[in-house]
Amino acid sequence: MVHLADMLNFSGKKVVTAGASIPFPLGPSQSLPDTLMQLGVATPWTPLSACGDPSGTHCFAQSVVLRGLDKACHTSRLTPGTPLPSLLHACSTGEEVLAQYLQQQQPRARSSSHLLLTPCKVVPPYPCLFSSSLSPQGLVLDNATGAAGESIPVLGALCSSSSLNRALGDLAEELTKLNLRRWASFMDAGVEQDDLGELLQDLRSLAQCYQHGDSLMD
Repeated sequence: MVHLADMLNFSGKKVVTAGASIPFPLGPSQSLPDTLMQLGVATPWTPLSACGDPSGTHCFAQSVVLRGLDKACHTSRLTPGTPLPSLLHACSTGEEVLAQYLQQQQPRARSSSHLLLTPCKVVPPYPCLFSSSLSPQGLVLDNATGAAGESIPVLGALCSSSSLNRALGDLAEELTKLNLRRWASFMDAGVEQDDLGELLQDLRSLAQCYQHGDSLMD
């Protein structure tokens, strides 16, 4: 994670987007390779940042953490000798499964992935949001049970992607409409119109870092 942050800072791509899958959609009889294979080419997390749908954007670098899955679910549960439905089912550890999946999804991106066994607790005072559709361990059930869940598995991601080009550009455009003379707090702090101009130029330059190239260092 620290190494990835250093590379992002060196390349000028200092902004990331956040995404999460809450809960991670693993069924009681499924393994991690089964679930990731079923996702196909779809983005496995929901965007939490105001950058729009990440589909079709290019990822330069990403850091992904999956927590809360029992270790028995990390690798394939197929009977020895059964034909493997995907390369993910050939992996010997959960870390290899997640790394292989990210490589398949974004082959040119720098990826960092981690699996943590500790689940995310959702006992009170956490709002009762998932009780009817999940098992106490957070596995997705076909039929609602009404039982209160105790924890959920969560997939979280930080991504440096081309979606930030438009998001940062739009932010700079909105800030050009800001009239500092109408905001006393800015004037009291000594902010001048020229300071805002420099800020806008820096923001546009930052947006351009996400415009071209396939690699992190482009």
